[in-house]
Amino acid sequence: MKTPEIIRNDPWLKPYEKVIVDRLEFAEKKEKELTGDSTLSDFANGHLFFGLHKDGDGWVFREWAPNATQMFLTGTFSGWQDSMEFAFSKTNSGVWEIHLPIEKLCHKDLYRLSIHWEGGQGDRIPAWATRIIQDESSKMFSAQVWDPPEKYKWKNNSYKRTSEPSLIYEAHIGMASENEGISTYRYFRDEVLPRIVKLGYNTIQLMAIQEHPYYGSFGYHVSSFFAPSSRFGTPEDLKSLIDTAHESGIFVIMDLVHSHSVKNVNEGLALFDGTSYLYFHDGPRREHIAWDSLCFDYGKNEVLHFLLSNCKYWLDKFRFDGFRFDGVTSMLYLDHGLSRNFTSYDDYFDGGQDMDAITYLFLANKLIHEVRPDAISVAEEMSGMPGLATPVEKGGMGFDYRLAMGIPDYWIKIIKERTDELWNVSEMYHELSNHRADEKTIGYAESHDQALVGDKTIIFRLIDKEIYFSMNKSNQNLLIDRGIALHKMIRLATISTAGGGYLNFMGNEFGHPEWIDFPREGNAWSYKYARRQWSLVDHPDLRYADLAKFDNAMISLIREERCLDIPFPYKRFTHESDQVLAYDRGALLFVFNFNPVRSFTDYGIPVESGKYKLVLNSDEPGFGGFGRVENNILYYAQREGKLTSSVLHLLKLYLPNRTALVFKKLPGKKIY
Repeated sequence: MKTPEIIRNDPWLKPYEKVIVDRLEFAEKKEKELTGDSTLSDFANGHLFFGLHKDGDGWVFREWAPNATQMFLTGTFSGWQDSMEFAFSKTNSGVWEIHLPIEKLCHKDLYRLSIHWEGGQGDRIPAWATRIIQDESSKMFSAQVWDPPEKYKWKNNSYKRTSEPSLIYEAHIGMASENEGISTYRYFRDEVLPRIVKLGYNTIQLMAIQEHPYYGSFGYHVSSFFAPSSRFGTPEDLKSLIDTAHESGIFVIMDLVHSHSVKNVNEGLALFDGTSYLYFHDGPRREHIAWDSLCFDYGKNEVLHFLLSNCKYWLDKFRFDGFRFDGVTSMLYLDHGLSRNFTSYDDYFDGGQDMDAITYLFLANKLIHEVRPDAISVAEEMSGMPGLATPVEKGGMGFDYRLAMGIPDYWIKIIKERTDELWNVSEMYHELSNHRADEKTIGYAESHDQALVGDKTIIFRLIDKEIYFSMNKSNQNLLIDRGIALHKMIRLATISTAGGGYLNFMGNEFGHPEWIDFPREGNAWSYKYARRQWSLVDHPDLRYADLAKFDNAMISLIREERCLDIPFPYKRFTHESDQVLAYDRGALLFVFNFNPVRSFTDYGIPVESGKYKLVLNSDEPGFGGFGRVENNILYYAQREGKLTSSVLHLLKLYLPNRTALVFKKLPGKKIY
């Protein structure tokens, strides 16, 4: 194999060429082993074979459980008893199969598997089940026959993603309502989706879709990988949400958890056929030492079949437009990345990586783009593994984006540890714009992680308890003024330097005032903090509305001007003591004055010759500002010094303290 392009683009990777090439060859060999003369898409059809399906004038059910000695289908139709009428037969490959007349099972029947093995027996939910219901009285989970008389009819059969950068609105269905309870797919479709469309985002990232027994896990302890959570409604409700989003021009991606699985025996895969190693590693690698969960054995072809089929299932059956892969760092390293500092390239290529997991990620990304060429995949990955978000054909692992996880950490650090006077704009620019040239990143100031109880959102860090008392527009409060100004500037600086995309968590755009805390014993099972208070942003007398208006203007400008298509911003000017920062992104010039007290008159910013129009002003009264800058005038770059080949032009600006201004260079001949 010739030297991959990723190494040709980064000479520092040259010492690790053999490791990188070996990875590629190992993945190609595994793909050939799995597919033979067919394709990954053909291989990833396990959801069409396993589980419960109609077969002609009857039903067929298949499950993989090689250690089982007997298997029975039990449910409401059998009085939950083992019956030879519902006994499975075992094949040589460890697959159990049963055929039943059509009248034996009805829509909404509940069922489980009674699996026997040498020395034991257990009731299990089928691994490939597509519908799970929890009984309200007993709290027991069961699979449910789902065969509605009217199948969902898709309205948008040819929806394709645009070429725009991904502007992602991260959302949780259950906490999307203002009511203290669990919201629904329908509520999200009817009430929240229109808000997202109005805000200007073009992609929704849905969390907690895969079924999980504990609501408070935020959906990250998955038990049934093929079942959309029934807490929020029916499969048809989810399809309608996605269909309506497509009708509105919105892409929908899913938070996909393939990095680990819940430990639960009764609801999950933990001891499915009596063994601990059916889907997972055995021995010390079985349990994740930090997450109280189980680790998949990606070296097993059956596990690859299960997970790859899961990817295709969500793309095909529900028409999701891609995935955000959770916990990728944990997958990449044998120690889950917990004992590494990632200060040297050696940390990425020292033999402590999980070759099987890396191979799975290669195959998953290749499959996703084979099934849906316009789909996107995003890696939640904090180690900075080179090549993660580089195409496979260039030697990478094939993700379209990686989350820029260091950026929210940076904002938290300077807000917590430094006074405003010590915010260094040169350091800020470096931290925000730093990413590999061959990768795209999703920039974000905060996601759901920063909003969880025990942490604080940016608005809470900036304003704290005053948010409960002083957000009325009639109030005068310096702490609120500071928080409102910096909230806007932090977001604008983050999106305008992002490496290809941007993410915001539901409600954070308007400074939702409280953390997220799901119902649990410690809070008396309250839903008070597991909801979104939309009435705050809808109230015209509260300052939340001003933040939402600014977010809408910011998103709309970035989207319209397509400035994130430019790989990197171009730094025009920094002045550490003044705390002024300026840079270009395409046709836009971004100018920030982070100084907490000093405003500047006739401040010169070096630019290209020409005329400039102010297109976004964070100090506008409509955005909660003070209206200190005139919006409706043209700005002309003025020549400084002698007329030479390197003529310097300055844009002379009034820069109020804690204000961000965005200018667009207008077309026309150069002005000397």
